[in-house]
Amino acid sequence: MFARLARALFGSANDRSLKAYQRRVPEINALEPTVQGLSDEQLQHKTVEFKERVAQGETLDKLLPEAFAVCREASRRVLGKRHFDVQLIGAMVLHDGRIAEMRTGEGKTLVATLAVYLNALSGKGVHVVTVNDYLARRDAEEMSVLYSFLGLTTGVIIPNLGDEERREAYAADITYGTNNEFGFDYLRDNMKYSLGDMVQRPFNHAIVDEVDSILIDEARTPLIISGPADDSSDLYRTVDAVVAKLVLEPEAYDKDEKLRSVTLTEAGSHRIEELLNQDGVLQEGGLYDIHNVAVVHHVQQSLRAYTLFTRDVDYIVRDGKVIIIDEFTGRMMDGRRYSDGLHQALEAKEHVEIQQENQTLASITFQNYFRLYPKLSGMTGTAMTEADEFAEIYNLTVVEIPTNRAVKRIDTDDEVYLTAGEKYNAVADLIQEVSAKGQPILVGTTSIERSEYLSSILDQRGIKHSVLNARHHEKEASIIAQAGAPGAITIATNMAGRGTDIKLGGNIEMLTHAYTDGIEDDAERARITEEIRAAVEANHGAVHESGGLYVIGTERHESRRVDNQLRGRSGRQGDPGNSRFFLSLEDDLIRIFSGDRMGAMMQKMGLKEGEAIVHPWLNKAVEKAQKRVEARNFDMRKNTLKYDDVMNDQRKEVYSQRKEYMSSEDLSGVIAELRLHTIEDLVHAHIPEKSFAEAWDTAGLTAEISRVLNLELPIADWAKEDGMDADSVIERVEAEAQKAQAARTANMGPDLMRMIEKQVVLTTFDAVWKEHLHGLDQLRQGIGLRAYGQRDPLNEYKQEAFQMFTAMLDDMRLRVTQTMCRIQAVSEPPPYPVVDSSAHHESFEAPPAAPALTQPEPVVSFAAPQAQFAAAGSVNEPDAATLQQWYEETPRNALCPCGSGQKFKHCHGRLV
Repeated sequence: MFARLARALFGSANDRSLKAYQRRVPEINALEPTVQGLSDEQLQHKTVEFKERVAQGETLDKLLPEAFAVCREASRRVLGKRHFDVQLIGAMVLHDGRIAEMRTGEGKTLVATLAVYLNALSGKGVHVVTVNDYLARRDAEEMSVLYSFLGLTTGVIIPNLGDEERREAYAADITYGTNNEFGFDYLRDNMKYSLGDMVQRPFNHAIVDEVDSILIDEARTPLIISGPADDSSDLYRTVDAVVAKLVLEPEAYDKDEKLRSVTLTEAGSHRIEELLNQDGVLQEGGLYDIHNVAVVHHVQQSLRAYTLFTRDVDYIVRDGKVIIIDEFTGRMMDGRRYSDGLHQALEAKEHVEIQQENQTLASITFQNYFRLYPKLSGMTGTAMTEADEFAEIYNLTVVEIPTNRAVKRIDTDDEVYLTAGEKYNAVADLIQEVSAKGQPILVGTTSIERSEYLSSILDQRGIKHSVLNARHHEKEASIIAQAGAPGAITIATNMAGRGTDIKLGGNIEMLTHAYTDGIEDDAERARITEEIRAAVEANHGAVHESGGLYVIGTERHESRRVDNQLRGRSGRQGDPGNSRFFLSLEDDLIRIFSGDRMGAMMQKMGLKEGEAIVHPWLNKAVEKAQKRVEARNFDMRKNTLKYDDVMNDQRKEVYSQRKEYMSSEDLSGVIAELRLHTIEDLVHAHIPEKSFAEAWDTAGLTAEISRVLNLELPIADWAKEDGMDADSVIERVEAEAQKAQAARTANMGPDLMRMIEKQVVLTTFDAVWKEHLHGLDQLRQGIGLRAYGQRDPLNEYKQEAFQMFTAMLDDMRLRVTQTMCRIQAVSEPPPYPVVDSSAHHESFEAPPAAPALTQPEPVVSFAAPQAQFAAAGSVNEPDAATLQQWYEETPRNALCPCGSGQKFKHCHGRLV
């Protein structure tokens, strides 16, 4: 009550923010006459003037009115679009590092140009992040005309670009791209072996389009660069055949749809063990014996594949591949794979080729990637429902921007039916009724299966329509272009993040592109364009009179944002429109989260077959169910992030240290320090503190020094000398190690040795970090069980992760020392091997659980690459760039070009 009274007196936080921004709008508008009087050259020179003022210390905030006025005038001249006052407000919100919630059709792409232009004046670069490659290319092409006119450069990051093209795009003032491409480039950069090979420059400002989709929906799983693991496809197929029989017995497993989990019952465990024994999978012992742990894992994933994942709902099969479908957008997520062997289990279930599992080489969550930007902002049509998450995770506040024109769309209460069949028949009846008036219709479904089921009903009734889902995504542009035409009926699987407005009468730009593509005659193109324009304008009037776009939802999504995005396709820029949702007690959301309560309510109301109940109370009940699901999902994401933050702190430290190594021309001091620490550890492990020589393990120390330092030293004789102690032994061993290293350096030449030292340090760092990632993932898998011992799993994870990190650094020190003490030159280099470029695989999967990796044997020889010795002992060395290229391009299983006779992965390219 007090909060309501305070809002009535002082306004909400959103109202207060808007008032502050609105006070600056008249200042910008007052500059418009002056700016309009400038010639093109004078307008363009303003950018040079602004940059000089920024360089002299003037803040971007102070420049804002002038910069916005200049950019708006340039947009009017070049694009034919003048920013509305509400768009100025939206741009100010973006500049302040906040989220602008603007309805569909309010011109968010144009809004971003103002904030982008202002922040690009600093020369530090601005990243504009979009949800897909099509939008990145489209926005970059359209807006680069404006930026180029103003003297700024524009780049775009899309798949399959080379490093040089990426470096050039990142060097531009403004860079467009997808969240995936930006994230992968960050990971790839931190796997490079030279600063000059890195493509990104220091982060400055990111503006995220469809910010809720990218920072929340896409942020559920991290980006991963991975390498191949052991092939276990035969075991997946064998287990799949067994589980396919088991799922026919419902008493064998318990499924929880709320938590999306499935477990074997006691009867199921006995039955699966019996089936596995029959098929010869279990060679000895029971299913849960320690040596059968891999089989249990395969069984569990196969069971999940059969019971929790449905074809054409969660994934589709195309061209012999299992492709995930994004539940929020309905798009295919080609290249993305489920983790932990689940994707392989789905491939076995669908009898397609089982792709090899991968092990993580580098990973980062979107949350931690975007928090690397000093300034982060975003825009979307639906963010208020997730405002708490944006504030807590990203420190971003949401500002709701008023529409340029009042919304005229009529949102009707939901209709609730007993069964799904009744619901779809009611939807078909409404479609038939509305389309008869010439009103275009957009029907939203939650899966391919349901969209095609509804399509079949309309086919039976002879109603012409278009279907837009993951199977027909290549027709997306043409379908959307005509979705606002009179009488058009479009069935779409989740319209979230489509990035294209449905314009009443049709989309002139998209239709023009479709009908003039390939026509080179300018006069003919102009004629067709004018005909399309006239037809669309006539259709616009007819559709406007019929009531605008009618949006029909066939089911409520778990997230209110997706429902709001569907609704938002209608009523853009003051257009008329309608929206209505149809529900049934068989819908997943209601059945799982509100089924009993709502079913009892409808029985009290005496609902009969074929009848629907329409009441605001039902809307509120569904909304409560959605809020519960959203809260649960938020808690899950927040909990996952807490664990990832632990690894993120370590990742920052590793990447920072790695860059220091790359930027250093001489790592001999680092090598010497690592060697000294290793020697101290070895000596102290065999010579107890303040002990007499009789208590020393001289034999063990001698063996360890031989194994690690490649030195044969008379430790037993030293122990007999008077006054000898551990510190004296350390000094002597270090002196001998320095002498041996100096000899190796003199033999090879200092330049070659410096290059090898850097290569050894970086590759070893990468190796131990990769193993550490595996170890953290294993720790994370079972840490929740600590709660049974009344211990906080997160605190336990932090403590053990720190211990593991310390052990990782110790391991790195030992490996670098071992390797550097075994370097030798060879006189007969082997022929250079054929290069295989398939070094790494990129995916979006969560890190797979993997068994602990064992410590490998030390490298026996680390020969100087291609070094050839003449009779006098001089070295004919290849240049450092050539050596670097050999290391980067040599396939893992090829012979190492150094001449050691070992495979590259066991020599210079050693990762474990």
